[in-house]
Amino acid sequence: MKFRRKPRENVEINLASLIDVVFILLLFFVVTTTFTRETQLKVDLPEAASGTPPEQTELKQIEVLIGADGGYSVNGNALLESNLKNLMAAMQKESAGDNSLPLIISADGKTPHQAVITAMDAAGKLGFAHLRITTVEAQEAP
Repeated sequence: MKFRRKPRENVEINLASLIDVVFILLLFFVVTTTFTRETQLKVDLPEAASGTPPEQTELKQIEVLIGADGGYSVNGNALLESNLKNLMAAMQKESAGDNSLPLIISADGKTPHQAVITAMDAAGKLGFAHLRITTVEAQEAP
């Protein structure tokens, strides 16, 4: 017995309605998305109007001074080159491997932000957990 095969129908997908749905979704996402303009961000930095003065202790501490030009000084010893590697080496030498010592960062008001971040990065890489940033008290407006 011979069975007759039915001729196969070509199956086609209508893409017109699919394209319409994609365009509606695209329009929805464009309308609901918020765009931030980070270049126009204005930041008002806080003043240190009140605070607690540091406690005078007999423990050894490491003080990193950062000048207005971004130059570093660790416990009064100025570094010849102001880069991360030299700063880490000087901090390691002063601490003698003890990263439990308190670390004080004192930066000039006109210091580039990158210099302060580099000092904090060096402290983090060496494992210092007790970090203090010094400020001066804000003067009252007359």
